[in-house]
Amino acid sequence: MSQHDDTTSGPTEFEHKAPKAPLAAAFASVAGWAFDLFDLFLLLYVAGPVGRQIFPAHSETLSLAAVFASFAVSVLMRPAGAAIFGELADRKGRKAIMVTVFAGVGLSTAAMGLVPTYVTIGLAAPIIFLVLRIIQGLFVGGVTATTHTLGTESVAPRWRGLMSGLVGGGGAGLGAALASIVFIVVSTIFVGEAFDDLGWRFMFFSGLLGALLSLFVLTKVEESPLWVAEQARAKARAKADPNAVQAKRMRFRDLATGRYRKILFINIAVTAGAGAQYYLTSGFLPTLLDSVVQMPASGRGTVLLVSSLVVVVSATAAGELSERIGRRKTMLVLGAVNLVALPLITLALVKVDPTSTGSVLLLACLLAMLANAAYAPVMVFLNERYPTALRSRGTAVSWNTGFMLGGLTPTFVNLLSPTIGEVPGRLAIFLVGAVVVFLIAVAVSPETRGNLDRPDTTEDPAEDYAQDSLRGQQKPTDIRASEGTPS
Repeated sequence: MSQHDDTTSGPTEFEHKAPKAPLAAAFASVAGWAFDLFDLFLLLYVAGPVGRQIFPAHSETLSLAAVFASFAVSVLMRPAGAAIFGELADRKGRKAIMVTVFAGVGLSTAAMGLVPTYVTIGLAAPIIFLVLRIIQGLFVGGVTATTHTLGTESVAPRWRGLMSGLVGGGGAGLGAALASIVFIVVSTIFVGEAFDDLGWRFMFFSGLLGALLSLFVLTKVEESPLWVAEQARAKARAKADPNAVQAKRMRFRDLATGRYRKILFINIAVTAGAGAQYYLTSGFLPTLLDSVVQMPASGRGTVLLVSSLVVVVSATAAGELSERIGRRKTMLVLGAVNLVALPLITLALVKVDPTSTGSVLLLACLLAMLANAAYAPVMVFLNERYPTALRSRGTAVSWNTGFMLGGLTPTFVNLLSPTIGEVPGRLAIFLVGAVVVFLIAVAVSPETRGNLDRPDTTEDPAEDYAQDSLRGQQKPTDIRASEGTPS
């Protein structure tokens, strides 16, 4: 029997009921995160044409720098979007906000394909493009407030770890693979100068696929059962004592102050360490294969596509492992492996014959597989660190802020590498540092598996979560133990 069993009895009408179609919520979460990362990273595939058409400069290097600065703008706006839409998702429901952010990302991405060239409207062209990147970044930040909560809250407890890996890591891999496929198709239709003139615009137009997903959510996806149950409990508390509930209503500042401050900072550290592992491996892989390994373009495309698909499998498997042995233990084990494996694989990769596609493919897949597997449980871990009333905000802000910080590491690798030949050594050092941060942050965190199944029973729905998480001394409620779920 759980140690919380004596506090979980209550009106049965407040117990959450499983949705009739949990697979629809699961599909929407995976596809939504995949499409939104696809939209975000499309710019990397059309950096050259966009630089020449929208950000012309005397130097092509300066032109590309302006394009990548616009990419950074979107990434930097993600925490703000997480705070804004996370607040709305906690108050208005996951489904409604999911529809809004999916449509917002897709439409803002497609609008980038309509921006006139610098030759046509002058300085207004880059300004309009940057404004659209800001809007896109806000919506992408909001996506995590829904995709990173609705799926895990809708599926049965037995599948939450798998769901975490499938959305968090698998969605990223699917998004990268989809971007590669669209680029291959569009560049085949618009060859050479045609791609520079018109093809890049169709790359952005493909972002409408993600907007169409909002229609699926609107018609097929049900609201999170945990959120619905929490609303019922909140109404009952309000009826019993309106003044007490009003005073203890969850606010955004509860994340960064008081009892939640330490939890938020530790969660950001976990996510930053995980995000840095991603950006220094999968995120840096295109540059590594091109500039350092100097692999031919034809083989490079195949390696990037296959390694992206391998991530889907490895992240899903790692998420499932966390359901069996626990979130904390899974991340610690994989982190310990990565502390040694990631730098060694990186150094080995830059020494192989660039024409040996098989060898490069094997090492690239190992690199991506291990790095993405390590953070597969992070999404559900963040879910389980916050009560339902604060979960969208807590998860989205922690995730986006951590990945924003982790995303800065490749820039420092390049800045601290005077020559291309010194990049691998710097990369290996940063990988060690990233994994160390990840391991320390996870080590000081409690096990969280099962926390989603614990209802909020006090007047303050955050009280038990915050105290247990800060102390890290109590085991989480795990009602699945009585159901025979592996532990």
